[in-house]
Parts: sequence; structure tokens; C-alpha cells
Amino acid sequence: MDSKAIRQVDSVYDVVVVGAGISGINAAYRIQQKLPSLTYAILEGRDSFGGTWDLFRYPGIRSDTDLHSFGFSWFPWMEKRAIADGASIVRYLRNAAEKEGIDRHVQFKRSVLSASWISAEQSWSLMVETDSGVTIEYQARFLILGTGYYDYKEPLEPQIPGLSNFKGQVIHPQSWPEQLDYTDKEVVIIGSGATAITLLPNMAKKAKQVTLLQRSPTYILSIDNSAGNTWFHRLLPELWSFKISRWAFIWSTAIIFYLCRAFPNASRSRLQRWIAEELPVHVPVDPHFTPLYRPWDQRICFSPNGDFFKAIREDNANVVTDHISTMNEASIVLSSGKQLKADIIVTATGLKLKVGGRIHFTVDGEAVELSDKIAWRTAMLSDVPNLAFMIGYVNASWTLGADTTAHLVCRLLQHMQKKGKTSAVPRLPNHIKPRPMWDLDATYVKKAQKTMPKCGDSGPWRGRTNYFYDLWRAKNGSITAGLEFSAAENVKY
Repeated sequence: MDSKAIRQVDSVYDVVVVGAGISGINAAYRIQQKLPSLTYAILEGRDSFGGTWDLFRYPGIRSDTDLHSFGFSWFPWMEKRAIADGASIVRYLRNAAEKEGIDRHVQFKRSVLSASWISAEQSWSLMVETDSGVTIEYQARFLILGTGYYDYKEPLEPQIPGLSNFKGQVIHPQSWPEQLDYTDKEVVIIGSGATAITLLPNMAKKAKQVTLLQRSPTYILSIDNSAGNTWFHRLLPELWSFKISRWAFIWSTAIIFYLCRAFPNASRSRLQRWIAEELPVHVPVDPHFTPLYRPWDQRICFSPNGDFFKAIREDNANVVTDHISTMNEASIVLSSGKQLKADIIVTATGLKLKVGGRIHFTVDGEAVELSDKIAWRTAMLSDVPNLAFMIGYVNASWTLGADTTAHLVCRLLQHMQKKGKTSAVPRLPNHIKPRPMWDLDATYVKKAQKTMPKCGDSGPWRGRTNYFYDLWRAKNGSITAGLEFSAAENVKY
């Protein structure tokens, strides 16, 4: 233990959840619902609920999936819009936590520096730094990481030729300056994912010119963002109707995904026809909206009420598909020889992936690198006791994956209570072959595979792809296959 750390009597818990975003709040709800006798705390490094949605402050920050399935099943999203802005999501999360009393378990401005499993004590020792610089030791029988999948402290460093030559402002969406004024400025957004698709129409409202510069396009689907106006919303009680909406969105997203995978050519043609209908005549579908990959090899980007295409139809927003050769003081020089003048460059090129944030993990004094581990049920890691992590789907909302893990963890804790066990550790068979956790073709994901835990190719080590099957398995499948249990005297849940 750090000699400067303070060990408090009231900092010993059955379960500690790291992170007060969607994953952490949902895990807390499941714990107090299914295991009311357990004590738990949520440690949050920031001063607010929300995680990603409180951290990112770029113009137009919004969900990239519908809020009905992105929200909690136990606290339905009841606004009459499917996709919402970051501030509304934070407000929703705070309301959910307050309604269920989860907010009373949250300790803000508590950054977990290290987590050390001690077999002799059958618990985790956590070194936690407060905002005043004091280090407190917490103890947890079980640790849940609701820390997301990327590094909150450090954005992904963009690999852009000649970027150091540019004398204007270079902004990363993760570190958006609060007072940035882009009124009447020429802005170039580098990237083609959900962040770039969101930024263009929102920045175009004030900027002189906004150009989205992409190496290769993505699929964009314009959707009607209104919700809650169907016949069953008029006939049924509000709570029931919005629960039906949630399942409708879950099923429709799944159907779209599997249709795209089963009929990629037909899906590509249909998506491009829809795009062509939204574009002005002077903007061609090819090359700007003709991706090289099949639909859902990367996530499809949604444009609520076609805001992206409305901006393109105006004079001050456009798309350029090309490669960057270099930069000079005021422009981006493209491989085609064309130059894009810019006052501000926004590097919307992806995130720096990192499960577990910056926590340093050890097991009985041996350092643990999470990226070397294979995931059991996409929830726990090989040879690491009493540790679960939350991660979402690439073909459905994040919350569905996090909730699947929460159900699984609660079942595991119930089993350990019943059998008198104090620890559970996944043990990897020799025949298991590692596979990427996410089957996603995004460049930043492929580059970061070496920093992420892996899944296996069979049994409980296989990755998750189907929410309905995964949820059934979390609630009904074997809770012991692949796990090694231990029991220690004088230690129990």
C-alpha cells in the first residue's frame, strides 16, 4: 500500500464500480435490484454523471444510436426524439440515478490510480486519488469497470503529414475549447465517422465554409428523428408505449444489420439510392458516398432529419474525398494537387482505445496488462479474479452490451453467495485461439487491436454479436464453465 494512502473504515465495499456513465449507473441498478444485501460504491473521476456525454463538448454532440435502446430498460427514454444531444443524455442519466437512489452511492472526483488483487484477503485494494491530491485506499470484494473503451485523458494523436506546418488552430473533438469561436472561419474536418458527420451541419451554421475531408466515405442514413407518435402511443399508457418503442428500435436495428450482412450488394445499392435522393445535383454519390467496404463492416452513421444532407445543399458545406499530401501554413495540400484553405482543422479521426482507463492492475504483486488477456463471456478476463468490464456492441447500442454483462455479473455474485465462494477467476484452455473483440473495419479500431483484450474462438470465450442470444445466455447459460472458484475462511459476500 502507498505509504501516503489513507485507509478509511467506510471505504470497504462488496462491489466497487468505476465510472458514473451509462455502464456504471446500469450496473449499480442491477446490483441493488438483484443483490440488495451487498454494499457498493461508484467512483467517478470527474465531477458529474455522464461519462462520454459529459466529457465531449463539440458542437452538436449527440448519440449515434437511438435513445430508446441506448437508454435503460428500467428507466425508459420518453422524449419524442430518437437521437438526442449530449446535455440531454447527461440530464437523463442524472434523473435515472436520482430516481433509483443510485446517486447516493456515487463519489465524485475519485480517480482510481491502481487496483491490486490480494489473494490472502480475497479482495481488491484500490488506490484512489481525490481532487485535493489525497490518496485513499478502498477495498472491494468485486470490481466492475464502467470506464468505457477509450482513453479519457489523451485523444488519439492524428497521423497527418505536415500537420506541424499548419499555423492555424488544430482541434480534437475530445478536447474542444469551450470558447472556440469559428464564426466566419474556414473549417476543415478530417474524418468520415459519426463525429465528423455530426460536426459538419452544426459548424456550418456559423462558419464561413466547412469542408469534410475524407480518405474514404462512410454509409450515412437519414432518419426521421421524431418518436412517440404511433397508434400504440396514443392508445397505451405512456410507460408501456415507450417500452414498446425500445423493443421496436432494438429489433429494427438488428434486422437492418443482418439484412446488410446477408445481402451486402443489395443493401449497398439501396443505401446509395437513398443518399442520392438527399444530395444536390452538383454533388456526386461516387466518390464521396461510395464506401469501399460492405454495409456494417463499419457502423452506419445516422443523420437525424437529414441534417447532414441539408447542410451539403447549402453553399457553405461540402465534402472532399482525397488523401493529404502535406500541409503548409494556411492550407491542406491534397494528393490531387488541390489545396484546401483552413483557419481551423478538426481532427475527427477516431479515439485512443483503452479498456480500464489508466488504472495500473496487479494480481498478487504481478503486473497485469489487460490487452494480453482473453475475455470470458466478453465480461471477465483470463487469470484476473473478481473483475468485470463493460463493453458494448458494434451492431447495437452500447447499453445493451453493458446490461448483458450486468445481468451476468449479478448471476455470478448470486452463485458465489449461494456456494460460499469468495473469488472467481477465468482460466483459459490451451486450445483457445484469440480473436479481435470488435469485428469492425474502422482504421482506429484496427490500429488499436494490440491495446485491447481479445476474445476466443469457442465456448464461453467467443465474442458477442447477437444481443438476444447473449442476454438469454447471461440469464440462463452456465455460470461456471471456464471459471475457477475459491473460498476463504472469514471472507464472504
